[in-house]
Amino acid sequence: MTTTTAPAASLADAFANAERLLESDPRLAAEQARAILEVVPRHADTTRLLATALRLAGETEAALETIAPLAKALPNLPLAQLELGLCLERLGRTAEAAQAFDRASALEPRLSEAWRGLSENLALLGDEAGAERALARQLRASTRDPLLIEAATALGEDRLGEAERLLRERLKADPADVAAIRMLAETGARLGRYADAEGLLTRCLELAPNFAAARHNLATMLYRQNKNAEALAEIQRLTDKEPRHPGYANLRAAILARLGEYEQAIAVCERMLADYPNQPKGWMSYGHALKTVGRQADSIAAYRQALDQAPTLGEAWWSLANLKTVTFSAEDVAAMTAALDVAGLSDDDRLHLRYALGKAHEDAEAWDESFAHYAAGAAIRRKQLDYDPEENAAETARTKALFTREFLAARAGQGADAPDPIFVVGLPRAGSTLIEQILASHSMVEGTMELPDLIVMARRLGGKTVHRAESRYPEVLAELSPEQLRELGEEFIERTRVQRKTDKPFFIDKMPNNFAHAGFIHLILPNAKIIDARRHPLGCCFSGFKQHFARGQAFSYDLTDIGRYYADYVELMAHFDAVLPGRVHRVIYEAMIADPEAEIRALLDHCGLPFEAACLTPHKTERAVRTASSEQVRRPIFKDAVEHWQKFESHLGPLKAALGPVLDAYPDAPVI
Repeated sequence: MTTTTAPAASLADAFANAERLLESDPRLAAEQARAILEVVPRHADTTRLLATALRLAGETEAALETIAPLAKALPNLPLAQLELGLCLERLGRTAEAAQAFDRASALEPRLSEAWRGLSENLALLGDEAGAERALARQLRASTRDPLLIEAATALGEDRLGEAERLLRERLKADPADVAAIRMLAETGARLGRYADAEGLLTRCLELAPNFAAARHNLATMLYRQNKNAEALAEIQRLTDKEPRHPGYANLRAAILARLGEYEQAIAVCERMLADYPNQPKGWMSYGHALKTVGRQADSIAAYRQALDQAPTLGEAWWSLANLKTVTFSAEDVAAMTAALDVAGLSDDDRLHLRYALGKAHEDAEAWDESFAHYAAGAAIRRKQLDYDPEENAAETARTKALFTREFLAARAGQGADAPDPIFVVGLPRAGSTLIEQILASHSMVEGTMELPDLIVMARRLGGKTVHRAESRYPEVLAELSPEQLRELGEEFIERTRVQRKTDKPFFIDKMPNNFAHAGFIHLILPNAKIIDARRHPLGCCFSGFKQHFARGQAFSYDLTDIGRYYADYVELMAHFDAVLPGRVHRVIYEAMIADPEAEIRALLDHCGLPFEAACLTPHKTERAVRTASSEQVRRPIFKDAVEHWQKFESHLGPLKAALGPVLDAYPDAPVI
């Protein structure tokens, strides 16, 4: 720093005045800073202040030109590194911004803004674990309260029970401590208690309406609970104030896509990537949206752009593989293989790379190598999940015990009259997307997506908010009055209205797991149609085993688990065939492939729909498709996959054993 003969007091006064002007008039603050630098050239604090003023005035390039030389000359000055990170962040240079924020937080761990920047930019780069650690440090740095520091430390070290105890202790003393409320909400979210987290964040914002971080957290909690309209309203309030904030834009695009507003989601992604081009996860999300609307070439280009920026981003490699139409080159396989050896590779990246390599070797007809990669990826994912096949079998038995002929007869004619929904149920990879596409080709039927609403309603009735919690469902259904059953049916129609973009009288909900709720559907919507999509157990189960699902389907990552799940499904549907004859229409995948017209006519007849020739050429129907079969249903009905499992049969012993008599009885259910 250059010395000067200027009076120290007048310099301090001028600097303090410039600092006061930063928020109210950053351009005037910049003029004040330049005036100081004319008297005291190369004054470090004033140079930093000038960069801040320029950034706040919207002159980010000039701000970067001002701060970069200072940050290089004085690498141990934390505030200079922080301002460098803020400028780089504003310019969309995400990786460089993360590095600057990392340096600033290392130099001065109490810099909350540095931890905030590090967390948000690591999230944009796809490093969720690093982002979560930085968020915990931000919470710790943003308080001087010893108890909150202790709680934030526990949260950062994943000692969630201890963090919760400390925070509840703090809130007993001061129920209006918004920092503690937000931290307790974060703890609840980590424990999977999203509804509790939502309530806490709502309270936090009642006390502090301008607490942007809490509002972002609330929008995320709402999104995770599929309260998408509410989530959109919250994120819109933030984007109205900060339209160029990439984290807000990412969440807004995801919410819009879930609401079926794909073109809007794509437009948000495009604006965000124009401002912030160096974020591989943003390019990947853009690729997902493009795939959904059928822009395959653009989707591939977006995934490739993500990989150019982050070659170890496993989900981007898997996203290419999951198109089912991309053939990987030898260079691609080498790049994925090399990525597996990168030090510090996350489990998430590793499992996605394994699945992608499984697909690459499968396409090359290297069956054993392919299976080894699929199995390795599934093993990683299985360890992350708390799935118990005994719990699923017990739920199947409880459902059968409740839904007797007598129970159903006593409630005949109850529920809501609406005939609108057509539920397509079964196991994933059983042909449900093809059935949906056939039905959505009809002029009276609208395709939506796999809707979570019925499952959410069932969990609410049972009082079950987290996995393995005690549930009163399905037994609680016996306590419901005719009026309550009708209200539940009407609630489902109302909840799903946001997904309906046309005035067509019927719509499809193709959540496969809804087969477990066939009885619930019948009680609340007796005029709804239920279609059971069924495929050969070895073909269906192995196809599910080699598919990494974005969420759910915890049973699919172990051959024994998925075999038992398939057997439970067949047992339950056979029960409903017995107690509600003709209520469920079954479509056997192999029969559909062998004689499409006969099966399609029978399907339409069951749904009460007149035959339309367009249903025979479903690949010509243009619509958004979100599932793993999105590209396959855009081709004519084909037979390629019917017996493909046979290439891997030598590895399927555990699956065959778990299926038991179900395998030999297919397509019928075994006689018990």
